Amino acid sequence: MAGRARIIGPGRAGTALGRAMEVSGWTVVEFLGRHDAQGGAADGVDLLVIATPDRVVAETALAVEPVAETVVVHMSGALGLEVLLPHTRRASVHPLVSLPGSGVGERRLLDGAWFAVDGDPLAGMLVDDLGGRAVVVSAKDRAAYHAAAVIASNHLVALLGQAERIAKSIGVPLEAFLELAAGSVDNVRDLGTVNALTGPAARGDEATIRAHLEALEPAERTSYLAVAELARRLAELSPS
Repeated sequence: MAGRARIIGPGRAGTALGRAMEVSGWTVVEFLGRHDAQGGAADGVDLLVIATPDRVVAETALAVEPVAETVVVHMSGALGLEVLLPHTRRASVHPLVSLPGSGVGERRLLDGAWFAVDGDPLAGMLVDDLGGRAVVVSAKDRAAYHAAAVIASNHLVALLGQAERIAKSIGVPLEAFLELAAGSVDNVRDLGTVNALTGPAARGDEATIRAHLEALEPAERTSYLAVAELARRLAELSPS
């Protein structure tokens, strides 16, 4: 339905969304930062996006004078809609992609991305305009949804950081493992998590797991054991 929008928060997420909206036919009238007057931000637009850090979404929404016709939306994956009071038309649109700078975020938002939405139907219309895929996540499920997102993104990076530390200790660069990691993600996409699982936990090879633990520095063992247990749980679901 492309219309007029204003964005509070000219950081990476807000800038990427604004540029993607412009490509998809929206008119983004301006970006407002923390030091700009925000009281009239909802005037003259169909959609006001609050793209600030989560900790200041509520106070930013309070600083804006409500306009009955304007939908106010935040981009948080963890927050519900109550943080947007006193605005009557409220929504959330959380893109399930990482949004770095240099135009990468904009391209990802326009490449069939998934978005978690809730609230006013305009949120789903915006996702349609961007060519994305919307899934409704209500306030009661927001924390679990965001936890899954953190595991899929941040925890994956943390695990690669562990792989990097261990590999470095024996003189092997992280780059040697990146195709392996990318292939595992592709396998999950093609086969699902249960069928994509390989390795000693999938085979029930506890002797190899013990050998790994003996080879690792003590500081690396707790996280290895935790993830090995997750792999065992997944292996139990295998039909074979």
